[in-house]
Amino acid sequence: MWYTPTILLPPPLPENNNYAYSDHSETAEAHVFTFELPGVKKGEVKASVVNGRVLEVIAEREVEKTEENDTWHLVERGSGRFWQKIRLPVGARVEQMKAAMEDGLLTVTVPKVEVKELEVKSIDVSG
Repeated sequence: MWYTPTILLPPPLPENNNYAYSDHSETAEAHVFTFELPGVKKGEVKASVVNGRVLEVIAEREVEKTEENDTWHLVERGSGRFWQKIRLPVGARVEQMKAAMEDGLLTVTVPKVEVKELEVKSIDVSG
């Protein structure tokens, strides 16, 4: 089945919010979404389906505490809130979705409905 993924772009994020970078692959049985959430633990991630069609992932990583006298020379690692919304493909079995978190990667597996060949029936045209 041909499918073009649609990432729903939200309005600009407030300070301390980051997009959760993601990959989307497809196997014969499922769509697999992988989200990069560096430094986020399993309990800090929330994955949900909105209106049966949109996968929403929200995670939060606390800003590291620093001493008042510390001098920072470079800060590149993201902290704060990570999130992403992705429209699910047609034929997604939302009720059978599974998610797993390992090494800062959240993997959401969405089984697909079996697609049958289209049945074509001729219609007699009279007149």
